[in-house]
Amino acid sequence: MKGILCELRLILRSRLSVASLLLLFMLAALAVLSGLREVASQHETLARVAPLNKQDLASVETRYPQDANGGYPAYYSFHNTWDPPSNAAFLALGMRDVAPYMLRIRALGLQAQLYEGETFNAELALPGRFDFAFVLIYLAPLFVIALLHDLVSGERQSGRLRLLLAMSDGKRLWRRRVALRYGLLLICLGLPALVGALIAGMAAGALAMTLAVIASSLAFWFGLSLLVTARGWRSSATATVLMSAWVVLTLVVPTLANVMLNRSIPVHQGVDLMLAQRQAVHGAWEIPRQETMQRFYANHPQWQDSAALPPTFHWKWYFAFHQVGDESVADQVRAYRAGLLQRQVWSDRLGWALPGVGAQAILHRLADTDLQAQLAYQDRIGVFHQQLRDFYYPYLFNEQPFGRQDYASQPQFTPREPSAYAFQPSAWGGLALAWLLFMLGGWQLAQLRPNQQ
Repeated sequence: MKGILCELRLILRSRLSVASLLLLFMLAALAVLSGLREVASQHETLARVAPLNKQDLASVETRYPQDANGGYPAYYSFHNTWDPPSNAAFLALGMRDVAPYMLRIRALGLQAQLYEGETFNAELALPGRFDFAFVLIYLAPLFVIALLHDLVSGERQSGRLRLLLAMSDGKRLWRRRVALRYGLLLICLGLPALVGALIAGMAAGALAMTLAVIASSLAFWFGLSLLVTARGWRSSATATVLMSAWVVLTLVVPTLANVMLNRSIPVHQGVDLMLAQRQAVHGAWEIPRQETMQRFYANHPQWQDSAALPPTFHWKWYFAFHQVGDESVADQVRAYRAGLLQRQVWSDRLGWALPGVGAQAILHRLADTDLQAQLAYQDRIGVFHQQLRDFYYPYLFNEQPFGRQDYASQPQFTPREPSAYAFQPSAWGGLALAWLLFMLGGWQLAQLRPNQQ
C-alpha cells in the first residue's frame, strides 16, 4: 500500500498525467450526461406526441362520425407507434440517432411508411453522436498512450532506469506503476458510467457487463502500449508508434472493413423499397381494377366473395392495391433484411481482431440500440399494421357501416420490450484476447534487464 501511495504522488506531480486523468473524467462524465439528456428528450417527445395523436384521431371521428364502409376513417386515421429507449441507451445511442423511434402508421401500404424516415440529410448524421461508447472506443486509447508512452523511456532519459532494474523488487515496481495507471483510468471511465446507470435505473447485470467492456477495452490498449514501451525507444518514437497504431486500429481498418462488407454484401437502401412499393401502388391506377382485385384475392381468398366493384371509385379497391404493392416488394424486403443481418454477423466477427469493434457491438446490444433492436421495432410495427388491416377489411369488403362506437374498437399499439442481451462469442472473444495482450505486455515489461539499456 505504501508503494502505491508513493507512485500516486509521483503521478500527481506530473502535470501531463493529472491533466490527462481530469480531461478523460470530464469527457466521460459529459458523454454520460449527454446520453442521459438525449434519452430524457426522447421520452419527453414520446409523451408530448401521444396526446396530440389522440386529438388527431378524435378530429377524424368528429369529421366522419358515420361512414358507409369505413374507407374514410381508415384512410385519415394515423396511429402512433413508438420504441421507447432502454435504461442503458444513454451509453450508446447507436441507430436511434438516425433511425426513427416513432412512426405514425395508416392501414395503407406499410413499406412506404416504414422507410420515409430515411429521407434525411446524410451529412447531418456524418459526425455521429458524442456518447460514452465514443469516448471509450476512440478517445480513451489516447489517454492510455499519454500515460504509458514514457513509462520506460522517461526513466532512461532521467538516468534512473538502470537503478530501478537492479532493484530486487523491480518487477513489483513495474506492476504497481501499470496497475495504478490502469486503475486510475478505469475509475475515470467507470465512475461516470456507474453514476449514469444508477440515475437511469440500469439493471445490475447490464452494468456489470458494461464495466467488463470498459476494463477489457483498457486492457487491450495497455497491453499494446506495454509491448511498445518495453522496446526501450525514446518517448517521441514510442508515442509515434502508438498513435499510428491507434489510427490504424480505430479508424483505418474498421473503415476499410466496412467498405469491403458493403461491396461484398450489397444492400439497397430502405428508401429504394419505399420507391419500389410506391411505383407498384401508383401503377395500379393505370391497369384494370379487376386485375388488381384478382391479384389481391389470390393471396386473400377470404374476401373473394365480396360484392363486385361499382363503376365509380371504391375504397376496397384502393386498399387492395396498397396491399398488393406491399406484397410485390416482399422478396426485396426479405433480401434487404437478410443482407443487413449478414453484414452484422461479419461485423461481429471483426470483433475478434479489433476489440474496439467488439466493444462497440456489445455496448449497442446492451443499450438495445443496434440493428437487431431497429428490426425488432419494425417487426412490431408490421404486427400492428396487420391488426389495422384485419380491423378495417370487414368494413371495406362487407359494406359494413362504420360508426362512432367502432372508433373505440380500433387496435392500439403496444411497444416492444427491450431485447434481452444475448451472449456474443465473437465480440467477447475479442475482449478476451485483449486480456491476453495485456498479460503479454506485462510479461514483456518484466523482462527488461540493465544490460539491455
